[in-house]
Amino acid sequence: MSEPLTEVEPVNTGDVAPATRRVWDLPIRVFHWALVLAIVGAYATNRAGIEYFKYHLWCGYAVVVLIGFRTVWGLVGTYHARFWNFVRGPAATMRFILATLRGTERRYAGHNPLGAVMVIALLAGLLTQSITGLFANDEILNFGPLSGYVSSDRSLALTSLHRQLFYWIMGAVLLHVIAVILHRVLKKEDLVKPMFNGHKPAHSVNPHEEIASSRVVLALLIVLAIAGVLSWYVSQAPLPQADSFM
Repeated sequence: MSEPLTEVEPVNTGDVAPATRRVWDLPIRVFHWALVLAIVGAYATNRAGIEYFKYHLWCGYAVVVLIGFRTVWGLVGTYHARFWNFVRGPAATMRFILATLRGTERRYAGHNPLGAVMVIALLAGLLTQSITGLFANDEILNFGPLSGYVSSDRSLALTSLHRQLFYWIMGAVLLHVIAVILHRVLKKEDLVKPMFNGHKPAHSVNPHEEIASSRVVLALLIVLAIAGVLSWYVSQAPLPQADSFM
């Protein structure tokens, strides 16, 4: 597991500026911003009306694949992407919260314990949201691609969960944005730029925690595998009986 750190001396790594070290791999960065676009797209196409359902569905597919990738990447990805390097137990998380309130918390190169809670909550919420959407229907003309696997009553129940969960997810997203802003204002720590270029100041990253490779080929294979499995299930799904939803 990654260790919290204090100030460490910058080291010239040879391939990046001496004042920075690479923390976030390219797949994590692409995942992060692609997920933002998919969520915004899903919201916009839902608000646009039922005639945009096809595009809403595409955004849902994207979220399923992205969350599936991030889950697998949390097991086999680079150092700071792996869950066991940043997820802490309740006691350690509470100690971090208390230290934060006292202003004595330590810095973490990757996610801190409280940030880890948000990561897991968002992954779980978005995975549930996107999967329930595959079984949902709008009670008018449009049906989720997997709704034929379930009864009309089950589809309607999943539709209700899909709608209600959205507001909880948006609340979590808002908390995430506020936390990023507070880090910038109160701690003078920019969390946004590293999610674009992958680097953090060398004084905030222990030398052994710097990643050497983004493992892009492995990430692409994982994405293709998840997309392939999803495509197969969608292609094999039975058609919903429209009359049963009337």
